[in-house]
Amino acid sequence: MITRRAATAGLGLALFAPAVRAQALTPIKFTLGWKTQGSDAPYFVARDKGYFREAGLDVTIDQGEGSGATVTRIMGGAYDAGFGDINAIIQNAATRPADTPVMVYQMWNQPPFALVAKKSSGIATVKDLEGRKLGGAPGTPTTRLLPVFAKANNLDMAKLTVTSMAPNLQEPMLIQGQIDAALVFNITSYFNLVLNRQDPDKDFVWFAFGDHGLDLYSNGMMVSQKLLKDNPKAVAGLVKAVNRANVEVAADQNMGMAAVRNYDGLVNIPVEKRRLQYAFDKLIMSPELKEIGAGDVKDDRLARAIGMVVTGYELTRTPAPAEIFNRSFLPARAEREMAYKMT
Repeated sequence: MITRRAATAGLGLALFAPAVRAQALTPIKFTLGWKTQGSDAPYFVARDKGYFREAGLDVTIDQGEGSGATVTRIMGGAYDAGFGDINAIIQNAATRPADTPVMVYQMWNQPPFALVAKKSSGIATVKDLEGRKLGGAPGTPTTRLLPVFAKANNLDMAKLTVTSMAPNLQEPMLIQGQIDAALVFNITSYFNLVLNRQDPDKDFVWFAFGDHGLDLYSNGMMVSQKLLKDNPKAVAGLVKAVNRANVEVAADQNMGMAAVRNYDGLVNIPVEKRRLQYAFDKLIMSPELKEIGAGDVKDDRLARAIGMVVTGYELTRTPAPAEIFNRSFLPARAEREMAYKMT
């Protein structure tokens, strides 16, 4: 009887142990910046390889509604963390600093904001934009920062005509010649053109804001103020897991794309692999990243970027860099060394 009871108790403990381990994981609701894209690969790799679980986290990843919407989703309490735009953090921190999420891992070191025009339009320089019709989606950083871009490049805003339109109409109207240039996110517009059977390199000219006076930061991983205060260990684990996956994806995009496919079997793998590589080429790899490592920012550059956003959005308060970015959860510099190799 004693033996049977002992065996039964042991079996009960064995059956109960997985439940205990499962309960010990901290649930994290994570929102992407948009629908599933190849550039999201690090988050899926961290999930599939168990890096989140190793950090004691049970991370649920949902598709997003825009990189700016990531901020409002987290502020509304529906999500604990997400991938979104640091400039939207700046915008909201100016008026609601206690509620606005904080960036803890800067993924895109360079901004995706750009103007794109058909080469056949005759637009070859920024100055050629004067007297032309531009198409922009209302509220997007590219559109809102156009006056700052114009000032930095000696453009007369009075000579620019900006037509408001939905983002999905920008490339079709550009192709059809209904607008002369579009105010876009390059990593989105480039592949919209590809999907419209255009050659974005051969037939279009691009004016990246980052190359023309607007040295801004862009998308990265942010967390809620609540998570930051209530569970800093979870934040550290989240950052460590994503950084590890990000470094691995830089070295092996095929591995990254396998994780993307596991998450969403409907993605166009060839296009999304190109998007992933485009992200590394245009938005992630930079002299600054090689100097300070993946995930970090330079405070003086961030302060200048905050000033540009305050001007562009006509904000009434200028947030301090410490309100926008928190580097205290970053892994050691050696763990954030990134060597990108196209695979």
